[in-house]
Amino acid sequence: MKKNMGLADKTIRIIIAAIVGVLYFTGVITGTLSIILLIVAAVFLLTAFINFCPIYSIFGIRSCPIKKGE
Repeated sequence: MKKNMGLADKTIRIIIAAIVGVLYFTGVITGTLSIILLIVAAVFLLTAFINFCPIYSIFGIRSCPIKKGE
């Protein structure tokens, strides 16, 4: 897998996941919505740490800088 996420995307995904986690553990979101949002947050964290988003590759989006020779 080639990297297709830049630093800004990674930062935004981590911040969103952290916000969802805080909202869940403080009890602001509950029920089915909280489970769905936790799953989305987990996917955001996973994609942020591996620098690859499958949806970006489907649409041909690449937000990371292109290295010389690629």
